[in-house]
Amino acid sequence: MYEKTFPNKRFKHTIQFLKQHIDTSASILDLGVENPLSDILKSEGFTVKNTSGIDLDLDTSEIENSQADVVTAFEIFEHLLSPFTVLKSIKADKLVASIPLKLWFASAYRSKTDMRDRHFHEFEDWQFDWLLEKSGWRIIATDKWTNPTKKIGIRPLFRWFIPRYYIVYAERIK
Repeated sequence: MYEKTFPNKRFKHTIQFLKQHIDTSASILDLGVENPLSDILKSEGFTVKNTSGIDLDLDTSEIENSQADVVTAFEIFEHLLSPFTVLKSIKADKLVASIPLKLWFASAYRSKTDMRDRHFHEFEDWQFDWLLEKSGWRIIATDKWTNPTKKIGIRPLFRWFIPRYYIVYAERIK
């Protein structure tokens, strides 16, 4: 996935946000397979376990059986057909999740070679907030940031000032 580029800015913002809201002593279940970001989180002192790569739309058992204090989901919900089901299955009381925002000037992302590397959902911030609230989460903090590129064109120009990523810290409503 990161053969040609490495999302340094996204990772930096994600780690800063996580450190603001989650203590390194908390155990984390990170939705999705082990990846460069989960490796960086471990090097930052977090205890992270990833899901095995099962299709979370069809099988939430790893989430339901987890004893983690926190669940993280970094750019995963847009790939799921039913993020509501996954959010409802989380037993942890804390959630940190990020999504790429829907951009009015760009169509939904779809890899032509990897069936799992496609966006079924393209969220606006209010839609993601509503999904979290409806599935039993109270939003405590949010942040957005841009994703400038060094390409020439209208879309790359917009990416300098239109937020591309949205991150949320939420707690389970009891």
